[in-house]
Amino acid sequence: MTVVPLGVLAAAATTTAGAGQSAAPQASDTANVTSASPNPLPRVVDASPVTAERPAPPPAPAPPPPPPPPPASVANGSVPEANYVAYRDAAQSMSQSSPACGIEWPMIAGIGRVESHHANNGNVDPASGDLRDPIYGPTLNGTLAGNEVITDTDHGQLDGDAHYDRAVGPMQFLPSTWETYASDGNADGKADPQNVFDAALATARYLCDEQGDLRDPKDQVAAILRYNNSMTYVDDVLGHARTY
Repeated sequence: MTVVPLGVLAAAATTTAGAGQSAAPQASDTANVTSASPNPLPRVVDASPVTAERPAPPPAPAPPPPPPPPPASVANGSVPEANYVAYRDAAQSMSQSSPACGIEWPMIAGIGRVESHHANNGNVDPASGDLRDPIYGPTLNGTLAGNEVITDTDHGQLDGDAHYDRAVGPMQFLPSTWETYASDGNADGKADPQNVFDAALATARYLCDEQGDLRDPKDQVAAILRYNNSMTYVDDVLGHARTY
């Protein structure tokens, strides 16, 4: 029988206990593991739609200026308003197409006054410019003293007479002259000598046709003499024009 000394047994017991204690986790180690293990929470992004601001509407355009007051001759009734508009528009049209002519509306109005008393004192449809009652001059068959004989040139289409001509409309155009200067003054697609807009523009074109400067009194006289070869007629036209 072998006898083991007591000192050796005590040393072995001490060594076994130490090994078992070292394998158990220590409090400090547990704390370290716990603090490092959790993952950070994900960042939350607001995904709600963003509404863009609408641009402010543009400012409203300024209202057009009021029309200028009519001339005194229109306000007092010397020139009917519808006729005045036709004379004015004709002069404005010529200022664009033939600016060198320099014709102004009172001269056209002077012709209208002498030829038909402004279409029988403005007896026209103001919207269209059509005469309510057509105007015809005397038949040029030689029966009226002082008038020449002019046989038919338009087959009666404008003047209703298939044998002789006569002047038509508020500006008293002969059919053959109207054929040359026919105008559409109101842009309705037709040229009618019985319409104040058409007749006024045709008159302006006729007066400007000799390339004169109708701001010059001498050229005014020459142009009106072409319309009617009479100095009495010239004086009457210019006399009325000066009052307009």
